[in-house]
Amino acid sequence: MKQNNMLAMILAGGRGSRLHELTNKVAKPAVAYGGKYKIIDFPLSNCANSGIDVVGVLTQYESVLLNSYVAGGGSWGLDARDSGVFVLPPREKADANLNIYRGTADAISQNIDFVDSYDPEYILILSGDHIYKMNYAKMLKYHKDNNADATIAVIEVPIKEASRFGIMNTDTETGQIVEFEEKPEHPKSNLASMGIYIFNWKLLRRMLVADMKNEESSHDFGKDIIPQMLNDGKRLFAYKFKGYWKDVGTIDSLWEANMDLLDQKSGLDLDDRTWKIYTEDIPTFPQYISEDADVKNAYITQGCVVEGEVKNSVLFTSARIGAGAKVYDSVLMPGAVVEPGAVLNRVIVADNVKIGSQAVVGSADSEHIELVAKNVKGVE
Repeated sequence: MKQNNMLAMILAGGRGSRLHELTNKVAKPAVAYGGKYKIIDFPLSNCANSGIDVVGVLTQYESVLLNSYVAGGGSWGLDARDSGVFVLPPREKADANLNIYRGTADAISQNIDFVDSYDPEYILILSGDHIYKMNYAKMLKYHKDNNADATIAVIEVPIKEASRFGIMNTDTETGQIVEFEEKPEHPKSNLASMGIYIFNWKLLRRMLVADMKNEESSHDFGKDIIPQMLNDGKRLFAYKFKGYWKDVGTIDSLWEANMDLLDQKSGLDLDDRTWKIYTEDIPTFPQYISEDADVKNAYITQGCVVEGEVKNSVLFTSARIGAGAKVYDSVLMPGAVVEPGAVLNRVIVADNVKIGSQAVVGSADSEHIELVAKNVKGVE
């Protein structure tokens, strides 16, 4: 069923600086994931599967590749009549030289006219850099059933990690939010905000207009809009999400999310035909695994050539592993090449990077995952 009364806006303008060289030239949501996907495929596919047919993608830093990737919406079936994916860059200057969004709420404020042109009853606001599968239609039903002014998706996190998140304190019987704390030192609950919101548009529009005039505001949903709604006595509810969810904001977490594809207990199934994750179809040759190759517990995508040993690793489109090479607990991004005899352990190899013959990169004992973003010279 089409959710024509709800429009989605995806916040895809984050700099992604903790991903280091992976985001030097591309926006974080355009970073490759899971063999053949990009991170933004997940919220876009969720929208398509949930019956939402108009999606605005709000881009900002290093957005050229992301803009061309999402424009049109064909990869997700969002290119039919009366539907589409629309790229929405910043329009206003935060200072004399740079057009940027000053905060998450400002990103919507700068595009009020876009939202108004569709006259939705509800607006869904999403982060563009998380890995998860969610039915937003079910969340909207929960919102309506509670006669809510706003509904915030939450996920239970270990209480020892709760101070890293925005935490929703709720009435345990009704699920109504009574308090919001941004990264509290001593959290009262473990219900972490997922950065997924449904608002009644007319109410939110009024609040955004007022927020734009407030020079002391951070123009942010977590810091300004949501606390103001609570202060005004509005009805805010927490929608508890149960399932796989990962914020891939660091090299370690990106590696972990890829490794989760190898774990049947992780809850992340990209082969689920009932909730398909759509992506751009790249024509290439089938994968080739030689007779001498040794492959155990690996996720190998089309176009890959494997002649060496691969264990507990994820190989993206057209990655190549030479004879005698060993790849353990690693992620090879599109076009990565491991020449004969090289050894990799607990690393992410960036797009099109070449690891020279006999080179040794990474360590099984390392505390953190090593990102290899430049060619590694082989042993001569």
